[in-house]
Amino acid sequence: MGRGPSIEGRKNAVDAVKAKLFTKLIREIGLSVRAAGPDPAGNPRLRLAVSRALDVNMTKDRIEAAIKRASGEGAEAPQEVRYEGYGPGGIAVLVDCVTDNPTRTVAEVRHAFSKNGGHMGTSGSVAFQFTEVGQLWFDLSDDASLEEKIMEAALEAGADDVQADAGWCEVLTTPGTFESVKAALLAAGLRPAQSRVLQRPSNRVAVEGEAADSLRKLLERIEELDDVQEVYHNADLPD
Repeated sequence: MGRGPSIEGRKNAVDAVKAKLFTKLIREIGLSVRAAGPDPAGNPRLRLAVSRALDVNMTKDRIEAAIKRASGEGAEAPQEVRYEGYGPGGIAVLVDCVTDNPTRTVAEVRHAFSKNGGHMGTSGSVAFQFTEVGQLWFDLSDDASLEEKIMEAALEAGADDVQADAGWCEVLTTPGTFESVKAALLAAGLRPAQSRVLQRPSNRVAVEGEAADSLRKLLERIEELDDVQEVYHNADLPD
């Protein structure tokens, strides 16, 4: 009988995923500092980046080091670029990157699309199908009664919508009210399993069978690219 991956192998895989996430968050901290300064009090984007970093247990020392490094003279100044395209089944895909070499990055993203059943689109070709929102997820599996508490606290704090399904509750806000809504929920003793500002599709398209498998491979390949910061799509994929 074949053996599964060793404990050490699983740990190494988890560590690799964590390291990639930390790299993305450190890049976002750097971009935020260069955009509006190193003081989180006067820099909403930096506050969000720091909050996300703390949510995944990045140490305060590491966060402060990233802020200091981005504040220094001669600090690297990579640029943000967004690429748009279509995956298998006509699925809209947004790819946000941070790069010091856009020529290299666009070639890598285009190659990932073309080799996995998709193709690049022009600027604006799919972005109109997404809206920037604040999103907070709460796990209701242990206590379904939390839904009413979450809804009451979120809507009172200015959330746009609260939806519950399959043991999860989703709170939606505008980017501008995200921080205040999250703070109100935390003050009420309601800690989200995940919270962030992201691009949310207006509608989702069901994808199944071979198209779903191909789309998963495409998304995984894009996410593996070093310069890729975030990937968004409008697919409704089966579990």
